[in-house]
Amino acid sequence: MSKIRAAIKAVEGYVPDYVLTNDELSTMVDTSDEWIMTRIGIKERRILKGEGKGSSDMGKVVVENLLNKNNLSPEEIELIVCCTVTPDMLFPATANIIADKCGIKNGFGFDINAGCSGFVYGLTTATKYIESGFVKRAIVVGTEKMSAIVDYQDRATCPIFGDGAGAVLLEATEEETGYLDGILKSDGEGRKHLHQVAGGSCYPPSHETIDKRQHYIYQEGQAVFKWAVVKMADVSEEIMKRNNLTANDIAFLLPHQANLRIIDAAAKRLGFPNEKVLINIDKYGNTTSATIPLLMWENQHKFNKGDNLILTAFGAGFTWGAILLKWAI
Repeated sequence: MSKIRAAIKAVEGYVPDYVLTNDELSTMVDTSDEWIMTRIGIKERRILKGEGKGSSDMGKVVVENLLNKNNLSPEEIELIVCCTVTPDMLFPATANIIADKCGIKNGFGFDINAGCSGFVYGLTTATKYIESGFVKRAIVVGTEKMSAIVDYQDRATCPIFGDGAGAVLLEATEEETGYLDGILKSDGEGRKHLHQVAGGSCYPPSHETIDKRQHYIYQEGQAVFKWAVVKMADVSEEIMKRNNLTANDIAFLLPHQANLRIIDAAAKRLGFPNEKVLINIDKYGNTTSATIPLLMWENQHKFNKGDNLILTAFGAGFTWGAILLKWAI
């Protein structure tokens, strides 16, 4: 009997209309286009505007597009995994809110919070449900309204993040395509370098936590940079080695879009030439769980069926991982 694999059959992306440029940002905080481009490599980022708009609204767009463009009814989706650090609310899961907005009533869903590694974790999780035979069709969504937790008085973090969403349609296949291998890692020691202090059960919202500006992203950039470069490169190298592959066998590297210098350093360690490293951080910034599906969505025209792709990410937790895919479309 042939092995059941999970194959990506379609990919969608969405970014809000509002463009926050470096020039506009420099009117809000002490920064400049030159400073941001030199240190981070971001020219602009998208921001979701509108009262009451959240991550589920962007997730709804990409899920509905997947359904409509692939002639699927909501009843045919058995699982929806939403990867996010900016849920609409603490509960219920944003996956359930997206499912409700899209009319998905015949399956189940849940959220995954793995920081910027969310999509890699989510894709792996959904894959295991398909490989086991528990479901045959699933959607994995990465959607983030990072502007909701960015402190626009903090020049170290506010240029980095943007809003957006991406999603993939996963289906069971017996072809030699799809998700081939994955490695996921975490080390909770890293949480001290990248976190949000308040809003959870340790420090519930209060006048004090708001006055101390503890509901925003806290990041120690140098520590995160060092960990990210090493871990993304190491896990990508590990997955290639155990599958007897080299950079020459990989069509494209799809790295999490955290910082252009991190991407360049990790790619250099792996021996990937620039033309094989996909980048769109200059346009969208770091959209956390949405960076890799957005990257896949924008560049899918470059992929051919059978191409080997590596997805790799590093995020708060610390979490990191890599996936080896054989493109199925």
